Amino acid sequence: MVMAQTLFKTLRQQYPLAELHVLAPDWTRALLSRMPEINKAISLPFAHGELNLKKRWQLGRSLRQANYSQAIVLPNSFKSALIPFFAGIKKRIGWRGEFRYGLLSELRILNKTQYPLMIERFMALGVPSTQLLKKPYPLPQLIINHDSLQAVANKYQLQVDKPIIALCPGVAFGPSKRWPAEYFAEVAKSKLQEGYQIWLFGSLADKPLAEIIQAQNNKRCVDLCGGTSLAEAIDLLSLAKLIVTNDSGLMHIGAALHKPLIAIYGSTSADFTPPLGDRVKILNLNLACSPCFKRECPLGHLRCMKDLTPEQVITAIKEFI
Repeated sequence: MVMAQTLFKTLRQQYPLAELHVLAPDWTRALLSRMPEINKAISLPFAHGELNLKKRWQLGRSLRQANYSQAIVLPNSFKSALIPFFAGIKKRIGWRGEFRYGLLSELRILNKTQYPLMIERFMALGVPSTQLLKKPYPLPQLIINHDSLQAVANKYQLQVDKPIIALCPGVAFGPSKRWPAEYFAEVAKSKLQEGYQIWLFGSLADKPLAEIIQAQNNKRCVDLCGGTSLAEAIDLLSLAKLIVTNDSGLMHIGAALHKPLIAIYGSTSADFTPPLGDRVKILNLNLACSPCFKRECPLGHLRCMKDLTPEQVITAIKEFI
């Protein structure tokens, strides 16, 4: 969703007075509320992969009263094109995808060489098919709710006047994208000795990683894993002097806050979905076996992550702070 903001910015530049509504899962509301280009977020009440044709028809019919003039369908799936069709929106634009003939009124064929980046593929749907994208591309820029920021800082009794480094050790995709927690702990130890606070961000599933980092640092870090909402995490990340992260959703959020950011890549590549910030350092080893895009290392050694040392990350941090 963060990367889709480049499309929203493109549309807002072209249609400054238009109403821009986004139909998306509820978890994205925290992100959409921080994008000033968006007028309204509409709940997409389906589990990942769920078709539920009747419910999609009902939702589409309920949207007819809004009289939308255009729909841009970002996912390439068959089911994602159903609701705009059921809503009777005359102009429905999207890439060809899976079995969408008739569901989209303007079915475009993607030239992956012309648009290698995901943001380019999003933005291209927001301009006429004959028009080239103009560089530089607009970068995502999430806004901060300062009242909410003060409230969450008070809620967790956080010290905000001492410099903070944020570590994001988790990742939902699988262990092949996860730099070892023990390495994050070494980075934390180095920066704690220099007087920085270390705040740990992530979901409840990342709690065991945070516990490893805490155990190696006498519990001197601030563990926020599983404790904050996404909106709270956005606000708190804005306080960081620097963020160290795996290739994850928090990486994209940190970049969209335009914080200095160290992004660690192993089994994946920044060539398609890089962090879109103006102060980003990407670290990877470019091994012959990577990127493999597998959830687990198919060779069993995970060298793309394990051979990237804490010292390399600490050196990269010095480029920013």
